[in-house]
Amino acid sequence: MSSSQFSDPVVRQSIDTIRLLSADAVEKANSGHPGTPMEAAPIAYLLYMKHLRHNPRNPDWAGRDRFVLSCGHASALIYSMLHLTGYELSLDDIKNFRQFGSKTAGHPEFRHTPGVETTTGPLGQGVAVAVGMAMGGQFLAQQVDAELFDYRTWVICSDGDLMEGVSAEAASLAGHLKLGTLNYIYLDNKITIEGDTGLAFSEDVGARYLAYGWHVERVEGENLAEVDAAMERAKNDSRPSLIIARTHIGQGAPNKQDTAGAHGAPLGKEELELTKQVYGRDANVVFDIPAEVSAHMQQCQIRGAQLEADWQQQLDAKQSSAPVNSWLALSRGELPTGWEAGLPVFTPEDGAKATRQASGAAINGLAEKLSLFLGGSADLGPSNNTTIKNAGSWLPGKSDRNIHFGIREHAMGSILNGLCHTPGLIPFGGTFFVFADYMRPAMRLAALMGLAPIYVMTHDSIGLGEDGPTHQPVEHLASLRAMPNLTVIRPADANETSEAWKAAISNRRGPTVLVLSRQGLPTLDRQKFAPAAGLHKGGYVLASEQGPLQLVLIASGSEVQHALAAREALQQEGIGTRVVSLPSWELFEQQDDAYRRQVLPDSAPRRVAMEAGSCFGWERYVGQQGRIIGMNEFGASAPADELMEHYGFTAENLIAVAKELID
Repeated sequence: MSSSQFSDPVVRQSIDTIRLLSADAVEKANSGHPGTPMEAAPIAYLLYMKHLRHNPRNPDWAGRDRFVLSCGHASALIYSMLHLTGYELSLDDIKNFRQFGSKTAGHPEFRHTPGVETTTGPLGQGVAVAVGMAMGGQFLAQQVDAELFDYRTWVICSDGDLMEGVSAEAASLAGHLKLGTLNYIYLDNKITIEGDTGLAFSEDVGARYLAYGWHVERVEGENLAEVDAAMERAKNDSRPSLIIARTHIGQGAPNKQDTAGAHGAPLGKEELELTKQVYGRDANVVFDIPAEVSAHMQQCQIRGAQLEADWQQQLDAKQSSAPVNSWLALSRGELPTGWEAGLPVFTPEDGAKATRQASGAAINGLAEKLSLFLGGSADLGPSNNTTIKNAGSWLPGKSDRNIHFGIREHAMGSILNGLCHTPGLIPFGGTFFVFADYMRPAMRLAALMGLAPIYVMTHDSIGLGEDGPTHQPVEHLASLRAMPNLTVIRPADANETSEAWKAAISNRRGPTVLVLSRQGLPTLDRQKFAPAAGLHKGGYVLASEQGPLQLVLIASGSEVQHALAAREALQQEGIGTRVVSLPSWELFEQQDDAYRRQVLPDSAPRRVAMEAGSCFGWERYVGQQGRIIGMNEFGASAPADELMEHYGFTAENLIAVAKELID
């Protein structure tokens, strides 16, 4: 499509159809945001019809460009585009906008609607995820094949996206890394829900992005030739690009254009009828798609099929290449034979090891077996032990397997999601466990989408010591365990840590959090106790009772050692005591009822759980007759051993509580 064709009446008619189809969907649902789809219609038209490399008949081919509608409240826009260009989204789906079971949810959802690349809704997440997508593309281009993976990542974003702090973190890193395949189109409509953006937002956005190292242009959003030329220049710039399009929310609505009234509610019957008259349409006809518009926009399928066929031909010619062959297998979810052999095995002779140290050894062992395994930390690599020793650093213009996210935990979480959207990649990111608070929105979206980033979170309890309560995670285990489809694993020693990594790599259905200690923990004698492979069932009998079972001690992480010491003392007094290591509630709950009752039998109601964190939730495992040794307050600044003793995380306290329970 050339710029000379912009004067064709069917082009303008197509753009108006996008506007009104979106407005009709919102009106019928009596819920949604019509204004942004109406203002963004020309830009979306240009993207899908000319600039975006995509195939509506196969939304997931790996060589396609990526498109993120970061302002997810404008979901009616992407649904209209998907339907009109021939994706598997029917007009009935458009009519069922925001209804139960419909493909057209209130915000775009990944794996729910064909053609939606990522779930957006929380503002700022889309633009930040797009940075990860662009990084993933750069990595594949430089590490696998430059011709196959020269795709771009396009984003339509709003004032709200650029106000949220996560977007600043992500844009700063994108500019630093010179991600030239990343293009934002910012709808500068100067309206938010509360009114004019001048109420709270008066900065020069363009100057800010120039300072980040971006290419910045300003255009009129209704001027197709201007927008088209800016998109072409963006594609030829080595920097990430921000195109600031001056647009008008609710474009064409005679009484609501440029007002907050076009933002978060339907236009209303009368206003929508007047708007249709502005665009020369029958005010009484809804969901109107003129035949010439349908024929024109369905041409995307012909263009897309050819683009994919050309790419597939390239792929077929390159399959004998080792990097391409390896990528193909990993992109299908096939891990190489023997990948687990990279995981270290530890013996008691190795002495006490912090589980963060054991994790570092596991990362390096896995990196030798998994070519597309990559990650890093939010400036905490030496402490999180996340550095891949035989790999280089990801630097401006040059990708590698060690990513330096900088002190940007918010963005790191979102970028990991973007990397997970890149077929074949297995990304991880590290920080202190307490900073999961910064990453929570991205972690929640990963769980919602079924993405599989691996979070390496160290300094897991008050056992980190002197840094004090600001850095001591107390409530974090409980809060993350409450999140659906998130697997939390807190290993008890070095070998459980290796098995935790095995579980994380094997889990491609959702994110995994590895919760690791700062302090050294004894490496358990697996000749004496059960194998660490029991971790894969979430909970297992680590040490069996001698004689009739009278008491069950349950613990995770650094407290398991105390449970074992307490068991030994209690057994000497003739109290048949079992120790259950319970590193992952989620994995344990996936086991059948018979297994769970075997580990925690109904015949043993006297149970004591110990964990250096919130007591919340442990009731499910100790029952009405049990006791919980945990924390319902914040910690303090002191040496770790002193803190553990003060708060009762010792074998002696466990013995005392157990005896009270027995008595």
